[in-house]
Amino acid sequence: MKKAVLLFSVLVLILFGGYIYLNLAFPKVGPATDMVIEITSERVERGEYLAYHVMLCMDCHAERDWNYFSGPPTPGSEGAGGDRFDQSMGFPGEFFSRNITPAGIGNWTDGELYRVITTGVKKDGDPIFPVMPYLNYGKMDPEDIKSVIAYLRTMEPIQASHPKSKPDFPFNFILRTLPQKAEPMPIPAKEDQVAYGEYLLNAAACADCHTNFEKGKFVGDFLAGGRTFQFPDGSILRSSNLTPHETGLKNWTSNMFVEKFKIFEDSTYAPQAVEPGEFQTIMPWAMYAGMKTEDLEAIFAYIQTIEPSDNFVEKFVAAGKK
Repeated sequence: MKKAVLLFSVLVLILFGGYIYLNLAFPKVGPATDMVIEITSERVERGEYLAYHVMLCMDCHAERDWNYFSGPPTPGSEGAGGDRFDQSMGFPGEFFSRNITPAGIGNWTDGELYRVITTGVKKDGDPIFPVMPYLNYGKMDPEDIKSVIAYLRTMEPIQASHPKSKPDFPFNFILRTLPQKAEPMPIPAKEDQVAYGEYLLNAAACADCHTNFEKGKFVGDFLAGGRTFQFPDGSILRSSNLTPHETGLKNWTSNMFVEKFKIFEDSTYAPQAVEPGEFQTIMPWAMYAGMKTEDLEAIFAYIQTIEPSDNFVEKFVAAGKK
């Protein structure tokens, strides 16, 4: 009996010690940089373009209306946050996007915003869940990140509050170890189309959805698709294979790729209502459609250089069907 009590006490001490260590030692990204970002018209214009059409900040930091195709943001909610990511979508907990209008980040310094975008560490030192691809953003040109921050400062304040994110046990401990120091890189010259396209693909976090993901890890070939997403009605969506293979984009042209996006930018386009069981997608087509043609062409040029992967994907399975 005494041995059992002793072993239990030792176990409690080890667990408590581990808890203290994780909270004191992680995340290991260092303090927020002391910076003041000058708000210029050029930065605001660039930041708005990135936030809406490349990095898609305004897609996740809004409330998406899944009654319509592609789940467009509810008008007026852009930047106010509230989008929910939970266990039904394969996430280890319940996570809510935050209010990133001046009403939500007005007491954050520029350095604190830069740190959370590029390393995933908040103002209070706690980590955020990497549904926001801060690992990608940490590889971007610092000037691009500063442009996004400059744009956020100019947005119309929206008063909004949302539930606090709650990671499941034991992921709440693992989460603290995920943030990493930023490794920024300069924007490649547009003349180097492949390198420029790779930069944009990273900024758009295409691989996050178009690479298979199981049990908290990316598996399979890069951009080969197959990642599974489940809608509330039970329907299953799988991401497409983007590699230059017959089961992917081998037979596509650059024009075909660009037009696939641009049809959602047409002035006559309006999101169509989607009934339960009908084809639906999480791909925010209308926002990506606003990407410049030369940027979409560069992404396609880069995609054509990656390793082809033989991976046929059944993209959609309606609820109740196998």
